[in-house]
Amino acid sequence: VPVTFIEAGPCKVLRLMTKEKEGYEALQLGFEPKGKTYRHIKEFRNISGAPDEEIGVSVFQEGEKVKISGISKGKGFQGAVKRHGFHGRNRTHGVKHEHRTLGSTGSRWPQHVRKGRKMPGRMGADRVSVRNLAIVKIDVERNLIAVSGSVPGARGTLLEIRSEA
Repeated sequence: VPVTFIEAGPCKVLRLMTKEKEGYEALQLGFEPKGKTYRHIKEFRNISGAPDEEIGVSVFQEGEKVKISGISKGKGFQGAVKRHGFHGRNRTHGVKHEHRTLGSTGSRWPQHVRKGRKMPGRMGADRVSVRNLAIVKIDVERNLIAVSGSVPGARGTLLEIRSEA
């Protein structure tokens, strides 16, 4: 089974947001201590915890389905064939040096390119979520989770792991 190993935690509960004070309920978690503060701080709603509590891999179980979100790899400026899956132009019938071009960009009226037209541009570096990934193995001592399949981003990308239930 192809798996991806993820270092998951421990994350420390830094603050408890309350309905009375902040207007919503959430937990503020910190990951990777850097002196007195943390390198990564993020708020999560719909989870419970107490201040100064450590949340680690022990909150998950083997066989559980999870949703993993992160920033995908950036691919720079790409053409329409790679970016949007266009099939390109003919190899014959008068087409020369334009096999991977976009084609027509609009109609005769209105005399401008409409908003939202799929064209070449920057690709990747977007927030992507992969659902229904099964946890194959959990190593509590080293804070590792083995997940079946691939996760978004390059090595070292910060990921958000949520239970599907």
